Amino acid sequence: MIIDATFWVAISFILFIGLLIYFKIPQKVNEVLNQLISNIKNEINESEKLRNEAKTLLDNSQSKLDSASEETNKIIEQAKKDSENLVIEINEKFHKSAEIKKKLAETKITQMKEAAIKEIKDTSIKIAVDSVKKIISTSVDKNKLDAIFEKDLEEAKTELKKINS
Repeated sequence: MIIDATFWVAISFILFIGLLIYFKIPQKVNEVLNQLISNIKNEINESEKLRNEAKTLLDNSQSKLDSASEETNKIIEQAKKDSENLVIEINEKFHKSAEIKKKLAETKITQMKEAAIKEIKDTSIKIAVDSVKKIISTSVDKNKLDAIFEKDLEEAKTELKKINS
């Protein structure tokens, strides 16, 4: 007999394929695979859109960062220039102030010098006048006159020493 185990395997295989076709399993598998392919394509498209949006956001953020960096550099440069100008201005004001103080001190010294000279002249005149009065009031005796002159000369010297010190 030709009916052996191989025959039964072939019959069961044909029945299995027939049942698959009868219940439309290949079409359902095809539909499921097509659905999965469609879902994967949609996810790929969505991920492409998200990637493009992310790239756009990254580019925008990078350009904003670059412009902020440029602005920061401009602000720093302006601050450096301003500080240098301020230092120069303060330095100039200091020198002007020092020059004014120097001139005031020189003026004060000159005034004090003139006042001292005037005081010396006034004291000398006073001593001379007092000496003349004493000479006139006393006799014209030569010894007395010499003694008064020496005394007045010593008084003038002491007065001048007091004024100078």
